[in-house]
Amino acid sequence: MRNIRKPRTLARSASALAVAVCLSFPVAAFAQEEEAQGEEIVVTGIRASLERSMDIKRESTGVVDAISAEDMGKFPDTNLAESLQRVPGVSINRVNGEGSQVTVRGFGPQFNLVTVNGRQMATSFVNAVGGDQSVDFSRATSRSFDFNNLASEGVSRLEVYKTGRAAIPSGGIGAAINIVTQRPLDVSGEGLRGSVGAKALYDLSNSDFKVDPEFSGVATWTDESNTFGISLFGAYQKRDSAAASATSNDWNITPFSSYPGKGPSTVVTGAPSNPSTLVAVPNDSRYHFSESERERINASATVQFQPMDTLTFTADAMFAQNRISEQRTDQTNWFNRPFDRITFDNSDAVPTAIYVEEGAGYSTKDMGFEQQYRATKTQLQSYGLNAEWELGSNFTLTLDGNHSESKSTPDAPNGTSSTLVAFGAPVVDKHAVDYSGPVPNQIWTLNDSVRGNNNGVLDIGDLGTQVQRTNASSQSHRLNQLSGNMGWDFGGGSRLDIGSTYINSKMTSARIQTQQTLGDWGINNVGDVKNLAGNLVTQFCMGCQFDHYTVTGADIAFRGNAVDLYNAFAPHYAGLGNPINVSGNDFDQVTEKIWSAYAQLTWKGTLMDRPASVVGGVRFENTKVTSFSRVAQPDRIEWDSDNDFTRVIGSTIAEITRNGEYNNLLPSIDFQISPVDDVVARVSYSKTIARADYGNLFASQSAGAPNRPTALGGVTSGTQGNPDLLPLVSDNFDISLEWYFDKSSYVSAGFFYKQVKNFVGVGQVNQNLFGLRDPSSGAAGSRSGAALTAINGLGAVVNDVSLFTMTALIDANGGSVAAATAQFAANLGVNGQLDQAFVDTVLAARDVIANASDPLFVFQVSTPINNREGNIHGFELQGQYFLGNSGFGVSGSFTKVYGDVTVDILSDPGTNVYALVGLADSFNITGIYDKGGISARVAYNWRDKFLANVNRGGGRSPEFFAPFGTLDASVSWDITDQIAVSFEAINILSEPIRSYGRDENQVWFAQEQKPRLFLGARYRF
Repeated sequence: MRNIRKPRTLARSASALAVAVCLSFPVAAFAQEEEAQGEEIVVTGIRASLERSMDIKRESTGVVDAISAEDMGKFPDTNLAESLQRVPGVSINRVNGEGSQVTVRGFGPQFNLVTVNGRQMATSFVNAVGGDQSVDFSRATSRSFDFNNLASEGVSRLEVYKTGRAAIPSGGIGAAINIVTQRPLDVSGEGLRGSVGAKALYDLSNSDFKVDPEFSGVATWTDESNTFGISLFGAYQKRDSAAASATSNDWNITPFSSYPGKGPSTVVTGAPSNPSTLVAVPNDSRYHFSESERERINASATVQFQPMDTLTFTADAMFAQNRISEQRTDQTNWFNRPFDRITFDNSDAVPTAIYVEEGAGYSTKDMGFEQQYRATKTQLQSYGLNAEWELGSNFTLTLDGNHSESKSTPDAPNGTSSTLVAFGAPVVDKHAVDYSGPVPNQIWTLNDSVRGNNNGVLDIGDLGTQVQRTNASSQSHRLNQLSGNMGWDFGGGSRLDIGSTYINSKMTSARIQTQQTLGDWGINNVGDVKNLAGNLVTQFCMGCQFDHYTVTGADIAFRGNAVDLYNAFAPHYAGLGNPINVSGNDFDQVTEKIWSAYAQLTWKGTLMDRPASVVGGVRFENTKVTSFSRVAQPDRIEWDSDNDFTRVIGSTIAEITRNGEYNNLLPSIDFQISPVDDVVARVSYSKTIARADYGNLFASQSAGAPNRPTALGGVTSGTQGNPDLLPLVSDNFDISLEWYFDKSSYVSAGFFYKQVKNFVGVGQVNQNLFGLRDPSSGAAGSRSGAALTAINGLGAVVNDVSLFTMTALIDANGGSVAAATAQFAANLGVNGQLDQAFVDTVLAARDVIANASDPLFVFQVSTPINNREGNIHGFELQGQYFLGNSGFGVSGSFTKVYGDVTVDILSDPGTNVYALVGLADSFNITGIYDKGGISARVAYNWRDKFLANVNRGGGRSPEFFAPFGTLDASVSWDITDQIAVSFEAINILSEPIRSYGRDENQVWFAQEQKPRLFLGARYRF
């Protein structure tokens, strides 16, 4: 505990505290009151932070929540997003267990505006690290702000504006979140003062004891007259972590009558009575082990000069860099249909295959051990200049300019964001998977005498290469803005503010993908891994990496750096005639020019002898959109094996430019009254907007490969953007009641209702793209059509494997169906299935390329359109209480959210669906002790099940995340007025994350998480 002179921003009366909050937005000027010079306050860590946040909430107009720093250079949490989850209505998304992006009142990250000191910031984010395999070829298109890029030690407070206001920039339907950093002339004292700190991080996910460093420092210097000052901040953080996970690549959603894997001798248990009932059958099951590294560097500087009492200049600069990489290993068991046995659960919705077994129909098949290396680097730079001039005793002019740029780029040594090298071992004699638990359990039988090295164990000698692929995804965002604002103070808290802002924003998203065939999916060259890269691959126990989930059949796996392996295999196979082909080349740019003007009137007085206030205003915005795309047109889609297809990109580049424009008039009004002492009632209405995801605004077209042969139900999809999309528009109503019954204690309850239109739905049309032809159609007169007829004539099982094999044989025999049929029949078993060794030889020798006899692909082309409306409503409860001077206290909040924009889990798997993602109930509770220089906190945060994605995979399934709760604790001790030590523990209960599809048994991603422990020290000067 220490006594300091009250900072200028805190040295105002209670009502002026809210004014200071609002002044952090350079676009707004709010009522100000005279400073109380020389007042002293006591700073006591957690309790002081909560009191300041409570005062901001109480004195603000509208619904505003805040989180304040406990001291200079000390924020309540090591991660900004994890601090925000303690605000009612706010929940967070995590990457590798760390808070990254926020959802507010059910609206996901893309629907919330994040500003720094009132300025909109450039944002970029390549989602390549920490997720399941869906991120490996992802595209960066989001407007979302990644809080993980900023160190919390450099932040003074976070402000969450849940009601719209004319003076606040547009772009957030859920909330506008303002990050406030330190200003030197607002820091108490004179001369040099600040703090430096260091932490040692021990992440329990690492197999060995390893300590990672964190350093931070903040320093401020002002002259004796407090007219010139400099603030500097710097932080460095490193984290190494590991995680074990289990996934399924895709779930086939089909009617029971036609589910993939159904054979004439398949034994079915739990079959639905109606053959039209949708069922879910997995494509494969996978185990993974990842080791990740993250390095974050932050630096900022602010210079203020006040040449006269009425004029203040502020110049600031910010730099943030976040580098993250992940080395990931798979163990994959795919299904060689048809199944010997299949068992469905008794779900009333979509019965799920919880047990599948195969093996009778083939000799041996392969198990995959793909290696992935993912790496990205994000850099954010911001430069700003502000001038505030009190032209008269009641008139203020503010001018502000800012340039910010964010770049997220590939950061692997080979210039990619994801590198994937697939190899496998063709030694599986029999295979089954049990999906009845939280993760799949694999059961398989080894037989390496057919195609392995015949030593009776799975080892590196059994491995052979398949294919290797890369993805280089990047996003850059440049944002320039200028604003001017004028304010007239009428006295007594009443005032008029007007202003205008111009923003020029340019976002560029690019992606290049490649693929090189090695030993091909059939593993044609067993032993080449050992021969070409034996020193780069190590054997390890995959199953031993799990301790929360129980996994089976994973005692032996293989691990290597994918970039090193890629470099070892690429020249060898290029020399054999297997070049590196470009399979995707995307370039899109979206420019938005936004001009806005606002007027806002504030009145403060009494109504029926009770203190009251009204803030009303209107904001007009004009937005012009220009979308530019370079489209690298595909030459063909090759059929490589049973359900593997590759796009081959040609040399033709088409340039497309399209435009859009819209205007919005955004009124707002906040009414506040204190009906009795210490009670505040609020009623608010506002209209707010959120602009469409950049990906929806692209001018480009794209064509995707089918997930299986189209003759057997495979789906080909395409996309086309729409730059003429309108923003989401929300009419917001809020009502709340707050009781401040003690200096540090209060309770509040609020109800909110949002009526939103212009949700982006999907318009779908069936059409051909780029003249591409379909080699797997089964159409009469085509090779695949002749293959289908021949297979049926033999009485063989028709599946992905047999159709590809027969088609490839017809192609190899110059179109002779008879010759192909003879070869096919010679390798056909009595059960109607092909010998797998023969299949592997065929697919390794030939890819099926469409010719003139094949029909045109018919793509389901999805285009975003404004065709949805929805209503979101809910209530928030919040409070905190301290037990006198005992030091003990408690705080917490609860949010209940309802919405009618939900997903239908019985939706047609051939049609895209729309639903609002992120909608979830949440609560948090924190126990506090703060006295005698000791501050301690134990907090539990919980988020209910929520929808994270829609239209995933070929079955266009949803992705739900299971409820997640985390227990955190921290304690700090001020040894002296200058020296403090601290200890923090995050995710003490090792809570895992798990996502699933239409049913809880349809696991998408289940990842174990471990606690993180921090031991720190801080020195104040």
